[in-house]
Amino acid sequence: MDWRAIVGGNVRRLRLDRGFTQEQLAHEAGLDLTYVGGIERGKRNPSLLVLARIATALRASPSKLLALPSDERRDIS
Repeated sequence: MDWRAIVGGNVRRLRLDRGFTQEQLAHEAGLDLTYVGGIERGKRNPSLLVLARIATALRASPSKLLALPSDERRDIS
């Protein structure tokens, strides 16, 4: 299980659901645009503080950023 890819996919999905560009999310979370892109591509390993800032900017619970995709949840249970 690649947690960076899971977190990145969740950030991207939530960002698009909110209608944000990467630039808007970066600005709202106080992060660099390239860092946000790296997170979404699963190339960066964000700290808990960064995840909290992203969750706040997206008006989402931090747990939503860590949620497993539904197909992987079925495999675990």
